[in-house]
Amino acid sequence: MGRSVTTQRKAFNTLFAWGIGLLIFFPILWTILTSFKTEATAIADPPVIFFFDWTVENYVVVQERSNYLRFLWNSVIIAGGSTVLGIIIAVPAAWSMAFVPSRRTKDILLWMLSTKMLPAVGVLYPIYLIFIKLGILDTRIGLVVVMMFINLPIIVWMLYTYFREIPGEILEAARMDGASLRAEIIHVLTPMAIPGIASTVLLNFILAWNEAFWTLNLTAAKAAPLTAFIASYSSPEGLFYAKLSAASVMAIAPILVMGWFSQKQLVRGLTFGAVK
Repeated sequence: MGRSVTTQRKAFNTLFAWGIGLLIFFPILWTILTSFKTEATAIADPPVIFFFDWTVENYVVVQERSNYLRFLWNSVIIAGGSTVLGIIIAVPAAWSMAFVPSRRTKDILLWMLSTKMLPAVGVLYPIYLIFIKLGILDTRIGLVVVMMFINLPIIVWMLYTYFREIPGEILEAARMDGASLRAEIIHVLTPMAIPGIASTVLLNFILAWNEAFWTLNLTAAKAAPLTAFIASYSSPEGLFYAKLSAASVMAIAPILVMGWFSQKQLVRGLTFGAVK
């Protein structure tokens, strides 16, 4: 009887998990299907789901109209640059908070996290003026710095959590053996926290890749990433749903592929220290 109940519970949990997964995936599936429709079919009422004349015309038009590779390269530079810069700053910060805490450490962490609750539009105008003064408006370096700062609280929090799971005695032993602070962080702490650092890198890269508010307001043409590439298919004349869907698929495809191949590393990092 007990085994039967356990089996039914496992079956229910499996079905529930699949249901949630399909519910989350449905918007992506709908976008992919719409990208292969004509504009007339895309706005048909009632909606046409599977049985329609498939076409790749939207992808051809999008590629001819826009330089997709330029937008893609900008996204790679911005997301990758902000991630590397953020990790370089966050690792020493998280180390000091995890292994040399003060009475205000928790207050500082909470304050850093509270900055994520600030509406971005509230600081847009001063940042816009600063960018103009510094001459970095519509530049990759400007967006790299902005992306790094807006994601830095999350990076520090994640690394702090991972570092807390590492026994401090190991670092003390390294100091007794004559390791400098730099050697302690690079050669002792970092290798032990590789799963946590890897998941932090992946998450930050995804967040920077998907960021739209800052990229749309601080770029025009030169440094525009794929989020601006998608937005270019919304015009005063209306929305071209099929072409917009094709542009969206081309924008999310690289990050979906990366997420698919790195999912094991991401899960491993997110569960780092959960089981002792």
